[in-house]
Amino acid sequence: MVRKIALAALALFISTHAAHAAAHALAMHGGPKYPPTFKNFDYVNPAAPKGGAERLFALGTFDSLNPFILKGVAPSGMGRTFDTLMTKSADEPFTMYGLVAQSVETPADRSWVKFNLNPKARFNDGKAITPEDVIFTFETLRDKGHPFYRSYYGSVKKAVKEGEGSVKFTFADGLNRELPLILGEMPVLPRHFFAKKEFDKTTLDPILGSGPYKVQSVDAGRSITYARVKDYWGADLPVSVGQNNFDTIRIDYYRDQTVALEAFKAGEYDFRAENTAKTWATGYDFPAVKEGRVILKTFPNKNPSGMQGFAFNTRKSFFADPKVRRALAFAFDFESANKQFFYDSYTRTRSYFDNSEMAATGLPTGEEAKILEKFRGRVPEEVFTREYRPPSFAVEAGGDANKKFRENMLAAKNLLEEAGWKVKENKLVNGKGETFAFEILMDNPAFERISLPFTKNLEKLGIEAKVRTIDPSQYENRMENFDFDMTVEVFGQSQSPGNEQRDFWGSKAAEIKGSRNVIGIRDPVVDELVELIISAKDREGLVAASKALDRVLQWGHYVIPHWHISVWRIAYWNKFGIPKTIPAYDLPLDAWWSRDAAK
Repeated sequence: MVRKIALAALALFISTHAAHAAAHALAMHGGPKYPPTFKNFDYVNPAAPKGGAERLFALGTFDSLNPFILKGVAPSGMGRTFDTLMTKSADEPFTMYGLVAQSVETPADRSWVKFNLNPKARFNDGKAITPEDVIFTFETLRDKGHPFYRSYYGSVKKAVKEGEGSVKFTFADGLNRELPLILGEMPVLPRHFFAKKEFDKTTLDPILGSGPYKVQSVDAGRSITYARVKDYWGADLPVSVGQNNFDTIRIDYYRDQTVALEAFKAGEYDFRAENTAKTWATGYDFPAVKEGRVILKTFPNKNPSGMQGFAFNTRKSFFADPKVRRALAFAFDFESANKQFFYDSYTRTRSYFDNSEMAATGLPTGEEAKILEKFRGRVPEEVFTREYRPPSFAVEAGGDANKKFRENMLAAKNLLEEAGWKVKENKLVNGKGETFAFEILMDNPAFERISLPFTKNLEKLGIEAKVRTIDPSQYENRMENFDFDMTVEVFGQSQSPGNEQRDFWGSKAAEIKGSRNVIGIRDPVVDELVELIISAKDREGLVAASKALDRVLQWGHYVIPHWHISVWRIAYWNKFGIPKTIPAYDLPLDAWWSRDAAK
């Protein structure tokens, strides 16, 4: 017996010691693709030449170079100036590799994580990155940063220095397998830089970073130029080889997509990811394309589509009832929009995780069914009995489109009446005599052509809906304060959902200005399902919990789903070298290079 106990203790010691061994990478589930001896990622050209310029574009404006706080609007590309503890590969669902942190340690239960800093890591003023900088960053982002940092780091109990070059984060009770990776994504800020500066203020002075680029010049609200750091400390790391190839990256700002497209045609910038089907089909018919000076390509991807749609602000009394939200979905004619505006190129979105194994389809089975059974009586019964499908205006060949329209309007009318709304003198009113009227707030004029026919159909139900398009800075301010009725919103998803789901759907986030729970969902069941996702011990458990959450969100009728496409559509001037391998989960422009630099 003594021998058995001793052997068991030895096995436990060996297992624990192995779990704590320093590793070059950390995967959400399973192991990393690349071994400790890897030289570079498969989707880069390790011999890519350095030099040349890349010119990109963005919409709207910016008024601050501080991307870490709620105040102000930061420019695109600021992430290039700040190195993170670890960096994500683009050809795995969620695996992080060492950057500022040379290695990482975490036990099997991931109740803590320790980052061992690379002794070569430097800020761009030459000062070494220290554990004190990491702890300063964590505490500052948590206490003074954008609200989503508090959500992300809320389960961290403490952060302490260990030895000369390590930081250990200990977590609160409760399994959170993703948290070590979330902390790995944390940028490291220089404590000495902020010794006499206020962190939570907007500024147009660049913040000292440690990344491969630094801010070279700024034309506030119009453009920003980044210059490659010639003596960048991490240039020879495997995660950096073949990347960060341009000497300068300039980003010009335009007021809308129409102006931006014309600027692209004129050669004012080099690359566009095209998100508008009509523009892709008809907007690139100009000489440079025919002459081969501009290249059009599509690349398939394996990313979940996420959810784009008309999002309700459920904080508003007239959108509090799910019957009302469901009713309004019967007024959105996706099929006509897809045919008239999108050349039938889109697929109707029905899941928050479409284009992935996490999409809830059919009826719940297996582990998903077991999870949902715990909530029977607290979720709509349809969760168990019906597959969610958004209302459709589709008719079979030879069918009667007018009849289908009348059926949809009748279904909407019946649901509205069940919710206490009736038409009087062509206006929809409730028992208090209040008229049903609301505003669809947007910052992109391209959605007006989709929203206006929707409002026409709503008008037939007695609802007065107005479309209002405002400039991006006003829009961002109103969204941060939840000052809207309905909007077009996008909830992006990854192959490894986790802590960000709290910010999307969590009850606590619904009360925090600037959070991504713009809908205002406050549902204890949703909160519990989010925690199941975060605590999933393996990929199978993650998929089952994600499906369960997806299904409950579907039947909550929080959005009227739009559409998606599972390819990247890109247009670029033919001046780039591009790696042969395109990763499945991202399109890393940092791995491209200037052909002029190769000459």
